[in-house]
Amino acid sequence: MIRLLRLLKPYQLLLVAIILLAVGQSVANLYLPTLMADIVNKGIATFDTNFIWATGVLMALVAIGGTVCAVVGIYFSSQVAVGMTKTLRAEIFNKVQEFSLHEFDTVSTSSLITRTTNDTTQIQQVMVMVLNMLLTAPITLVVGVILALQQDVGLSWVLIAIMPILVTFITVLLIRTVPLFTVMQVKLDKLNLILDENLTGVRVVRAFNRIQHEEARFDTANHDVTGVAIKVNQLMASMMPMMMLLINLSSVAIIWFGSIRVTGHHLDIGSMFAFLQYAFQILFSLLMVAIVFVMIPRAEASAKRINQVLDMQPEIDDPKKARKATGKKGYVEFENVTFSYHGAEKPALTDISFQANPGAVTAIIGGTGSGKSTLVNLIPRFYDTKKGRVLVDGVDVREISQRELRGKIGFVPQKAILFAGTINDNIRYGKEDATDKEIRHAALVAQATEFIDAMPEKFNSPIAQGGTNVSGGQMQRLSIARALVRKPEIYVFDDTFSALDFKTDARLRAALKGETRDATVLIVAQRVSTVMEADQIIVLEDGAIAGIGTHKELMKTCEVYRGIVSSQLSAAEIAEET
Repeated sequence: MIRLLRLLKPYQLLLVAIILLAVGQSVANLYLPTLMADIVNKGIATFDTNFIWATGVLMALVAIGGTVCAVVGIYFSSQVAVGMTKTLRAEIFNKVQEFSLHEFDTVSTSSLITRTTNDTTQIQQVMVMVLNMLLTAPITLVVGVILALQQDVGLSWVLIAIMPILVTFITVLLIRTVPLFTVMQVKLDKLNLILDENLTGVRVVRAFNRIQHEEARFDTANHDVTGVAIKVNQLMASMMPMMMLLINLSSVAIIWFGSIRVTGHHLDIGSMFAFLQYAFQILFSLLMVAIVFVMIPRAEASAKRINQVLDMQPEIDDPKKARKATGKKGYVEFENVTFSYHGAEKPALTDISFQANPGAVTAIIGGTGSGKSTLVNLIPRFYDTKKGRVLVDGVDVREISQRELRGKIGFVPQKAILFAGTINDNIRYGKEDATDKEIRHAALVAQATEFIDAMPEKFNSPIAQGGTNVSGGQMQRLSIARALVRKPEIYVFDDTFSALDFKTDARLRAALKGETRDATVLIVAQRVSTVMEADQIIVLEDGAIAGIGTHKELMKTCEVYRGIVSSQLSAAEIAEET
């Protein structure tokens, strides 16, 4: 919580104002019983009408002043709490942007969403309560006790008898509720995970007719959250009746024994009612403190979860003194690279060495799980190598700032991702200041203008969230256009052409030759037809290089490559190509 409170710095003046308003509200509330006692003891007892009117007007002014202080204080406290939550959400979001893919493997997306939304909201709610109640309650409690004792010391035993019971009840309540708050947030993560999986995988769920199974999964998670929430709410609900019972019992005791003292002329009736009012304020201030202290553990649980994100040190970070590549442009080189995923039994890549030069196409082919996508993910530094070096323009990628490194690369991932917006917005994502002419040219090279021009609004046509209103092949072509409009030094196509038909694939590769003439191109592919014309083909098997060369060279020297070719091409086609 201390770290989170540091985010309040921009609101320090508002906090000072809230403290002053809290003092004003407390003073007003504490002054009213004294004025009431004066009216009863002095005004009514002596039938002094002027005194009653004067004191009554003063009481009205004090009451209005206390109300104004309370309203303005609530307004300012809301400003502070909401402002802090806004800053906190931005801190989490910015931190997540620094994460490598390893951190996303450690903290699930659903958990990050819960921490950014629900957890920050819990902190906001408690902050409002703290600023409204926890500032006024101690003042009211301490000063209220002093003023009550000034009215009559003999009745103070009522408060002394009630407070231990109250404190014991609050302590038991805290002990029982604190663990449940942490459990609730974890179960909310699980609920969000199931919901996210069902929304993103709705086609698979329906295709395999698993709707009832998923409903059962959701119901189980939902019942878990509901069960914990019911337990928490039952404990919280028991607090108010118990507090009211104690307050009412104390009121009966004060009136009962106060009346005896009034009859014995040891206490004025006005002082007795003033003592009763002070007792109400003391016990209500304890009630407010109890409510806040019961809610703070939930905010504390949320704060710990948020701090887990904020305290995570990204595995991939910029060097203190970043180097800049000079002279070379578009060169990619792997030097004895070995890479393993966290927790993996064996390396995903072993002793990988090759060069990719500008003006040449380097294709990477291999069976499923051979390490093709892992290899190209090391170039933009999505992961760091465990052994060896990945060089871009002659400089180790770990010595270049991530911004500069990724500015050199046009990356088209294996799974095409589009964002909600228009086609223009999605292509311009690769280059913010791209002109309409540049966008159309990129779409033309990517073979996307055919279906774009068929849309009613053409390049201004909307794209739904996740690109659900376009086909897989259309998504791939828009992703390729997004990389082309950037005009980078290095193009990386990670199995990008798999969703395209053979005719579109051939036209696209032909158009790319002219567009990427001076750039380095790396293509990950499953189809032999996609890689046959590459200047250099790298064949991977079980994370190691089985062969490097052109199509004709590999047909003579690499058995693994011949096996891939024979599984895709007929004997006549193989004979024709060789």
